Amino acid sequence: MPTLDRDGDVFVLDIGDTENRFHPDWIASVNTLLDEVDRTEGPQALVTTATGKFFTNGLDLDWLMANPDSRADYVISVHALLARILSLPLVTVAAMQGHTFAAGAMLSLAHDFRVMRADRGYWCLPEVDINIPFAPGMSALIQSRLTPQTAHEAMVTGRRYGGTDAQAAGIVDHTAGEGEVRANAIELARPMAAKAGTTLGTIKTRMYAPALELLQDTENPLG
Repeated sequence: MPTLDRDGDVFVLDIGDTENRFHPDWIASVNTLLDEVDRTEGPQALVTTATGKFFTNGLDLDWLMANPDSRADYVISVHALLARILSLPLVTVAAMQGHTFAAGAMLSLAHDFRVMRADRGYWCLPEVDINIPFAPGMSALIQSRLTPQTAHEAMVTGRRYGGTDAQAAGIVDHTAGEGEVRANAIELARPMAAKAGTTLGTIKTRMYAPALELLQDTENPLG
């Protein structure tokens, strides 16, 4: 399950050491840890990372297939987490040490910056290949964080981007070697901890207002 540590002014949220899929219990755990961050005053930043082969593989499709009547509520909870990360009033960095797929890739895009391992692991939006269309809120998030050309290619083709390709496409901001992703993300976040506060939160909320509106739509989340 996810854990939260602190390195000076930088909170480090480790989202797990498995595939780290968005099971309802996993979502609840992440939100509880973010509540702890919210209660903290003063300079702070957030690095989200994981341990092992995966950053996150996204939606828990096994749980979803076993609970089809909960589909809308489940998507609402996923959207709420993406919206929460996107609008946090502090600088956030996704440290992607492993595979980052589907809703996991969207989670990375909800962060302000991304650091990805250069030599192994893929970033991918495979929805076109698994026959799951993007919900309106998810589409809006992706298109608000990527260039039109990159968003089109990633969404329409399901391309798997390695670290170097992801950086060239503007999906990630930095790449790092094995064992260096987390440390590099912390050092990227550390000097920006003083920017935390309501002004930054307002800037983000206004910058991403259209995406946030769709992500927070609880009446028709699936379009």
